[in-house]
Amino acid sequence: MLKSFLRLLANPFQRRFLVMLLIINLLGSLYGFYWYRYQLVETKWYYLPFVPDSPLSSSLFTLALLLILLEKRNSLLELLAYLWVIKYGLWAVIINLNYGYLNPAGFGFENWMLTFSHLGMAVEGFLFLRHLKFPKVQLWMMILWLAINDFVDYSLGQHPWLFDERQLSLAGSSAVVLSLLVVVISFFYLNQKKYAIG
Repeated sequence: MLKSFLRLLANPFQRRFLVMLLIINLLGSLYGFYWYRYQLVETKWYYLPFVPDSPLSSSLFTLALLLILLEKRNSLLELLAYLWVIKYGLWAVIINLNYGYLNPAGFGFENWMLTFSHLGMAVEGFLFLRHLKFPKVQLWMMILWLAINDFVDYSLGQHPWLFDERQLSLAGSSAVVLSLLVVVISFFYLNQKKYAIG
């Protein structure tokens, strides 16, 4: 059991594992868009790509897995998917746990489910990012996109609805810090010759 787990960590590209993750992320994405349904109805069409952060990131991850299975990998798509599931996976964990701190009585099964499922998103992002080869220009494209997304979310007010209004400051600051974190991690991998090209 332990050997199998260690082999999986060393090589997450085993077909059965990829298929399992694809199914899990597809179902999670569908639930995520359902979760955002009321906010999406009230959102102007040109802001739609900026609102459902978690289900959009897991959808991109699902697509990246599908292309890996089809042997048609796309490093730009994979980089975006991995960075997003890490960022928004950790962001949702922070927001849910903070809500539990602010309102312990209101923190229920759904919050625990959201916390652990989003933690899983972050873990799978880390698991695959360390194996990705990508040129530096793609990382600069990601930095630009992360900055635009954070600006639209917290300067133009298009961030996901929060459980509590008191969470707004934490939501914005943690989004920016997590954007910086995934960029730093990406530069680390970019500078590791065995992982990166360009």
